[in-house]
Amino acid sequence: MLRILTEGEDTAHPPIVIAHGLFGSARNWGVIAKRLSGSRRVITVDMRNHGDSDWTGSHTYPDLAEDLAEVITGAGGQADVLGHSMGGKAAMALALLHPGAVRRLIVADIAPVAYGHTQQHLIDAMRRMDLACVETRGDADRQLAAHVAEAGVRAFLLQSLDVKGRRWRFNLDVLERFMPEILGWPDLGGQFDGPTLILSGALSDYVRPEHRPSIKALFPQARFAKIPGAGHWLHADRPREFEAAVAAFSGVG
Repeated sequence: MLRILTEGEDTAHPPIVIAHGLFGSARNWGVIAKRLSGSRRVITVDMRNHGDSDWTGSHTYPDLAEDLAEVITGAGGQADVLGHSMGGKAAMALALLHPGAVRRLIVADIAPVAYGHTQQHLIDAMRRMDLACVETRGDADRQLAAHVAEAGVRAFLLQSLDVKGRRWRFNLDVLERFMPEILGWPDLGGQFDGPTLILSGALSDYVRPEHRPSIKALFPQARFAKIPGAGHWLHADRPREFEAAVAAFSGVG
């Protein structure tokens, strides 16, 4: 079962469901969810093997799609779905496998393709930390800095460290085992014919021109937009511009 956070109230509009990326959590999206909740309910989820959701032995995109479908069923049966990175692939899988559950699809900085990079180094870095010696988040940051140079990446990861419990809110074993599936893309077949926005950061190379044929084959109504000055974490780099693009596409406000 997925743990969800909710902002706003039920209205005549379907809710917005937000799916975070790898090593993220629902809490990462709290400010954006609140700002989008003026005219409808916004539901953010902890994806499986993340946050306070169930830890499971599998982590494939059909798995993640079924999890999201269950959330949407409980929220009335249809939603506008926003997913970033891993969550964006989960949202695309949901739209292909359960098209009736998705009114509008917003995919943030990811394409339905396999990627060659890996996030294994971050799993290795988290495992190398001696959490028994961590008393404060500053202690954790100093340890993590020995393995992760980028302060922004450390801050992002440390949002999911339970300092008092001295544990990561990630199922690192399963995420490591399913890293090829997370980086890849399954052949799900079908199309989603509903409105789709592929929103990317202008400084990111995750959505490239050569990906457009693959996107259009699965999502014929896909529109493309870029946020200037934003990288892969476009919602954190340019939150107001990101919110404005999502609001305009989904009719929030």
